[in-house]
Amino acid sequence: MAERSQTAPEAGNDMGNDDAIGGNVSKYIVLPTGYCGQPKKGHLIFDACFESGNLGRVDQVSEFEYDLFIRPDTCNPRFRVWFNFTVENVKELQVREIVDVFIVGLRVIFNIVNFSKTKSLYRDGMAPMVKSTSRPKWQRLPPKNVYYYRCPDHRKNYVMSFAFCFDREEDIYQFAYCYPYTYTRFQHYLDSLQKRNMDYFFREQLGQSVQQRQLDLLTITSPDNLREGAEQKVVFITGRVHPGETPSSFVCQGIIDFLISQHPIARVLREHLVFKIAPMLNPDGVYLGNYRCSLMGFDLNRHWLDPSPWAHPTLHGVKQLIVQMYNDPKTSLEFYIDIHAHSTMMNGFMYGNIFEDEERFQRQAIFPKLLCQNAEDFSYSSTSFNRDAVKAGTGRRFLGGLLDHTSYCYTLEVSFYSYIIGGTTAAVPYTEEAYMKLGRNVARTFLDYYRLNPLVEKVAIPMPRLRKEKPPPYKHPLLRGPASNHPNGKGDKRRSVNHKDPSNPF
Repeated sequence: MAERSQTAPEAGNDMGNDDAIGGNVSKYIVLPTGYCGQPKKGHLIFDACFESGNLGRVDQVSEFEYDLFIRPDTCNPRFRVWFNFTVENVKELQVREIVDVFIVGLRVIFNIVNFSKTKSLYRDGMAPMVKSTSRPKWQRLPPKNVYYYRCPDHRKNYVMSFAFCFDREEDIYQFAYCYPYTYTRFQHYLDSLQKRNMDYFFREQLGQSVQQRQLDLLTITSPDNLREGAEQKVVFITGRVHPGETPSSFVCQGIIDFLISQHPIARVLREHLVFKIAPMLNPDGVYLGNYRCSLMGFDLNRHWLDPSPWAHPTLHGVKQLIVQMYNDPKTSLEFYIDIHAHSTMMNGFMYGNIFEDEERFQRQAIFPKLLCQNAEDFSYSSTSFNRDAVKAGTGRRFLGGLLDHTSYCYTLEVSFYSYIIGGTTAAVPYTEEAYMKLGRNVARTFLDYYRLNPLVEKVAIPMPRLRKEKPPPYKHPLLRGPASNHPNGKGDKRRSVNHKDPSNPF
């Protein structure tokens, strides 16, 4: 067996000391047992030391097979799902010779051996993503090359094995659990929107993470809705509280792209509603390549009851703002939607709350029913309403108990893998575009909910307006830091700093 990557034991790791993983592999060269000398072609090099990367250890089983270990979330060994790594120094001729003589089954096999979940969409046809330097668009591997099973050789853990044939020696190949969406990509996206100077798009820094990354808050609405004394109907949307749930960011981008567009529906929505969007609640976890936790090992979506300004600063800042809006008599906080991705179910669907008031409970079902009519990939039959004790610290449950009967709080889930269109049984794998389309349909559904459809026909030909010297004053004061109290002064918007993108390992 090849020499294991040099990683320090992690305290409390429930995989045991012999399997302890303390960090990502960094340009780790796998050499055959007993080999001396310089690495040759075919001695694979694994790397996960880039933004959102995750691979903790590599063991060589044979020349054509490798056991791969996911690095657990930082400070929390319980969660091992997300992976994102590169492989280079491949030997093309070796593989081609095998194929040419029709010896089947000797392609390179990768076994990811330490998943923390037993149930997985890999059982239902899901496959890892792959791209390379010469083919930079993400693709799913063929499901026939992917196997998910309980393995007695790895303490009866569930293992996902996939076979892959490297066909270009000069390429670097990248494999991931799902389409990555990094913090840097998100910052570049917001920078590009800010440069367009749209008078209905505002960006604030609501606070900072433990590692001083930005917590961005977007406001999308007509400037008239932000003037002093104006009454507001607010829709508050959050995403990426669980950093490995990357589809959340694509759905959120679809919502944003639609709302800032010149589509007649978007223009009507901006005139009547104020959209507050915090697209990335856990920027540290996203950057580090965690699946569920923050830098300090906290599942932030279990800490809404009493978020700490130093341990959960992003959550603390968002909760402060929501409570402040709730206490403002001029503001009606009508919707809170937290966007997630689901690892065992198909389609998009929602979780809602259960109320003693039957009428309120029935009204809560209206929005998901309307969304089901607008989005072919959204399933109302999979939508459920509950008050499980284990979910008490989530945003949906906490805010559902805090806000009054005019407010509705949901978790929007979307499958990591696929959706099934009504009347069929075939699974349609999600693409980046399909995730964003779901976001666009979420935004459109507010038109139906508020019965604003007749106004769309009256919208004049769109005439984009540029922001003048200064934007209208914010209705809600900017929280300058995650630990601050409710300030009285108005905060100015901060321009984000352009970053070189470290998420591209090529």
